[in-house]
Amino acid sequence: MGLFAKYAPLAAQYRQLEEAGSNPFNVSFETVLSPTEAIIGGRATLLLGTNNYLGLTYDPAVIAKSVEAVELSGTGTTGSRIANGSYEGHRGLERALADFYGRRHGMVFSTGYQANLGILSALAGKDDHLILDADSHASIYDGARLGHAQVTRFRHNSPEDLANRLRRLKDVPGDKVIVVEGIYSMLGDTAPLKEFAAVKREYGAYLVVDEAHSLGVLGATGRGLAEEAGVEADVDFIVGTFSKSLGGVGGFCVADIEGFDILRVVSRPYMFTASLPPSVMAAALEALNQLRLRPALRHQLMSNARRLYNGLAALGFTVGPEPSPVVSTVMPDPETAFAFWSRLLSLGLYTNVSLPPATPKGLALLRSSVSAAHSTAQIDHAIGLFAEAGRELGLIPLSQAAARGDAYLAAAK
Repeated sequence: MGLFAKYAPLAAQYRQLEEAGSNPFNVSFETVLSPTEAIIGGRATLLLGTNNYLGLTYDPAVIAKSVEAVELSGTGTTGSRIANGSYEGHRGLERALADFYGRRHGMVFSTGYQANLGILSALAGKDDHLILDADSHASIYDGARLGHAQVTRFRHNSPEDLANRLRRLKDVPGDKVIVVEGIYSMLGDTAPLKEFAAVKREYGAYLVVDEAHSLGVLGATGRGLAEEAGVEADVDFIVGTFSKSLGGVGGFCVADIEGFDILRVVSRPYMFTASLPPSVMAAALEALNQLRLRPALRHQLMSNARRLYNGLAALGFTVGPEPSPVVSTVMPDPETAFAFWSRLLSLGLYTNVSLPPATPKGLALLRSSVSAAHSTAQIDHAIGLFAEAGRELGLIPLSQAAARGDAYLAAAK
């Protein structure tokens, strides 16, 4: 048996997708034209699966700051901050993030994934407890595994089950650290954060909120769900990423807790990873500035999200629990999800396929992500393509697709 024999069933499925010419996990963009369009397979394609929430990847000010930084400070740092030192860009970005969130401390990681790895593995030791929402992102589970804490899961978005788990741990030694997300990346639902905060206070636990998909989306100033729910004072650590609303790459953590900087020497993903290059830091800093200066981006994003969500629901598709920039359509099974994705791509619309075990409840999903840069016409065009593909695959009766789609679009105007 070969080293990769254990992956034989998965490899066979992968080959089938490649042979069918519809592998959603191996798409190449020949040219990216804008935050909302690219050339894929030689044709102009509408992008509805890139997480480019505020459309800042092509913002002139962001690009200018990135170019200026690379010309001034070079292309990379060639090592970790522990070994090679910190650039002013690292410190400046951390100060800006702390200021944005009204916190005293900030820490930047090379990816959002590493932010969760680095923070969670360092916060809870072998005698402590991490209590995770069952639908947590893979980076949260991996961060929990990287450390030595006891890990307990509670039912997704259930304050009652969280309280029950903490009640059982009440007299068990060690710190208790609750980890939830602002917007969950598969179905786009938000956490009942006010209720979670109340449970946290009752049992004297710590609370970590991953705002990766809610930064720049929720809250009066775009700080995320904790701001929108009015519980920022109850959140001990906020983790996030630059790869969604800020249109770049990297991750961060902000907090007020005394002694925060010790994390820099106990967090292995921070210590042993090359730090962000100057151009990426400068772009993230300017994107954060644009987020603060242009609240209209956030409002346009949510308007687009509601339009897509309501349009797909009007066609008869099963969508997530609430409108958000993540708009997922439930498919009957993985085979249908692949076929639907492939047909949409052939029609000029790019989305994502999401499958178990990455999805909750074993669902097969067509996952779309909306941008503030999408025009109303582009959103309506995407709804029309969903209707066409749904009709062709027998998911929507012909008359229903036409009648519901036309009625919704007429009302939306």
